Amino acid sequence: MAVGSAPATAQKKSGIITLAPGQILFNEGDSADSMYIIQKGQMRLFRPKGKGFVEIAVLRSGEVLGEMAYFDPDSKIRSVSCAAITSVDIIQISFGALDKTMAALNPWFKTLINTLAERLRKTNERVKNLENNNVGFSADYKFFQAADVVKILSVLFLTFRSLGEQKEGRWFINFNKIKTYALEIFNVNEAKMEEFLQLLADEKMIEISVDENDASKVLSTREPDTFRIFQVFFNTQRGLRDEKKLNISPKCEKFIVKAMEECEGKTVIDGKVEVELSKIIVQFKEYNMGIVLDDFQGAKNAKFCGEYKMSDDNKISTDINIDYLKRMFPVVRFMNALNRVNELKAKAQA
Repeated sequence: MAVGSAPATAQKKSGIITLAPGQILFNEGDSADSMYIIQKGQMRLFRPKGKGFVEIAVLRSGEVLGEMAYFDPDSKIRSVSCAAITSVDIIQISFGALDKTMAALNPWFKTLINTLAERLRKTNERVKNLENNNVGFSADYKFFQAADVVKILSVLFLTFRSLGEQKEGRWFINFNKIKTYALEIFNVNEAKMEEFLQLLADEKMIEISVDENDASKVLSTREPDTFRIFQVFFNTQRGLRDEKKLNISPKCEKFIVKAMEECEGKTVIDGKVEVELSKIIVQFKEYNMGIVLDDFQGAKNAKFCGEYKMSDDNKISTDINIDYLKRMFPVVRFMNALNRVNELKAKAQA
């Protein structure tokens, strides 16, 4: 989710607004003239902090947001930032329309609403002060820390294997069961859980659907053990020195994809296939992709291939450890997808 997306265009009249995933509805400190009701989708409330941000809450269909600015006696400004997690439809209600509604209320009921709103506003202010005093972020801020990834993958493996239902070659589980373990037992941040699941869906590792009976969210996957494999990998990476960690750049990932394509249909001997790297480099050059042999070094360091070999006609080749590479490539692809999310969020908060 691109936290830095442009804020939604403000509308003075009440109406429906549609937001794309990652789009900002408003930022902390913005002037406010409307409140909103979520009609469809999910949104997150957060507060920027240094190079990162403090997650406040995840709101879903039927919930209200932006109402606190209406009751601020000093200035109508946003106390937090708000962005879409999924595609969202929200109903915008202008403060002018609220004024008319409040004017029609019985005085005692109007007093009750104002009192409750004032108490909540003061509570929010105390929470903000505590966050300012106790929460810090380093310059190398990451939205998905290694510990977050390990916890979420552990939750997914545990819940799918112990509570999931297997049918038609897939495993199914209601999201509410996963949520119980994630939030109440593993103490996973809800916004991170939601975004992690969306990332898994984008990478085709899970599918997200809706139960027709109760309209709840259902997750499915072909192989829950994949979560366990990933969990072991990321947990192992946490204990390694930086120079020992698997580091496959985006360019190297593209190079690996082409190398795997070149392996198709060729004879595999002891898990290895000889591939001409010069041919791949020429293809990259033809499409002006800016990928050269040096970009394949990460694959070499990871033992995905052997030493380079030079032929008499100056063609460069290597033996691809194809069996090992095929086992590891899903991890590589997902690791880089996580890195992209972290980089986007770090840039947005810089």
